Amino acid sequence: MALNLDSKKVVVDEVAQYAKKAYSAVAAEYRGLTVVELTALRVTARETGVYLRVVKNSLAKRAIAGTEFECMQDGLVGPLILAFSMEDPGSAARLINDFAKSNDKLIAKVVAFDGVAHDASELARLASLPTRDQGISLIMAVMKAPVGKLARTLAALRDQMQESEAEAA
Repeated sequence: MALNLDSKKVVVDEVAQYAKKAYSAVAAEYRGLTVVELTALRVTARETGVYLRVVKNSLAKRAIAGTEFECMQDGLVGPLILAFSMEDPGSAARLINDFAKSNDKLIAKVVAFDGVAHDASELARLASLPTRDQGISLIMAVMKAPVGKLARTLAALRDQMQESEAEAA
């Protein structure tokens, strides 16, 4: 069904709002996927904080103009689905990467992060980034390690001093 001008403006505005807030984006070709497969992809996207949208390339180019994803414009060719990471930088890449493992018809074409467009070979690397919670947990572990080591060292010193006092007495 063809969109009228007002409907096109609404689509462009909606995609632009998500593009302004997103951490990263992936454009993937979905040719050959069934409605059931696309529905499953959309459900997973909602659960993982990824905005997913099938949009005409001409409208997508207008929507990402002026955002850090403007760099993707040259790669928007063919029937594409756009995935924007809304919660952490790797969520859209993880979604597309994981779904493509079980559906060879979903093919990543362009990956954009921090204002730079990359080809699909960078998808796995972006997908391997930790989630926000994992990142916080890693930072906390790094911060906790020296304190734990200091506590163990002090406890060992105390034990040594107590042993020395016991031997002296």
